[in-house]
Amino acid sequence: MKFLSVLSLSLALLVTSSCTSQAQHNELSEEEKNEGWTLLFDGETTDHWRGYNKEAFPEQGWTVEDGRLVVLSDGGGGDIITQQKYGDFELKLEWKADKGANGGIFYRAMEQPTQPIYWSAPEVQILDNENHPDAEQGENGNRKAGSLYDLIPAQPQNTNPFGQWNSVKIVADGSSIEHWQNGEKVVEYELWTNQWYEMIRNSKFLEHPEFGDAREGYIGLQDHGNRIEFRNIKVRELE
Repeated sequence: MKFLSVLSLSLALLVTSSCTSQAQHNELSEEEKNEGWTLLFDGETTDHWRGYNKEAFPEQGWTVEDGRLVVLSDGGGGDIITQQKYGDFELKLEWKADKGANGGIFYRAMEQPTQPIYWSAPEVQILDNENHPDAEQGENGNRKAGSLYDLIPAQPQNTNPFGQWNSVKIVADGSSIEHWQNGEKVVEYELWTNQWYEMIRNSKFLEHPEFGDAREGYIGLQDHGNRIEFRNIKVRELE
């Protein structure tokens, strides 16, 4: 009887711990609330999001599953953006990719009726580096996960494999931009400098002077036709 009691207690503690761990996703801690963080996804609704160049959230291609915001494979939903624009901010989220998946996180995006989001918005690359050919394209790994897509490679390259969660933090403070991945700063750069414009002139963004030019804009998540899951999406504006 004593053994059964101990076993029952252990199982109860395990269940409680599991529930507590799950409950911590898509929530703000008291410290985060005091620091001014806002949840962009509560695990159930998509109220903070709409389709790019659309008034409403896509009716297909995106879904909410078990506390995760999911872009489906070949769902045809298109990219999504926040309802609100952000200038100086800090964004945190976690993503998990299917095998061979490709996606991205955009920031300070303009909404242009005749142009896709990536012609204006810098992008943190999401990629299964081991199984997607884009990892070996571009230059010096600048299309691998965490990179400023097609411009600056993430260093160190510390992405977890497909099927595992990766954490991202983006800090946009005036002209200073940082990408963090799995707890390490992997990209740091300055916008609007001579070096910045030279880099753009030598890139695929040459004919898009709006790229990276906005002082504020939308946060966006890409529909690249591959399944990517997101959770714990939160943002705070910097003073």
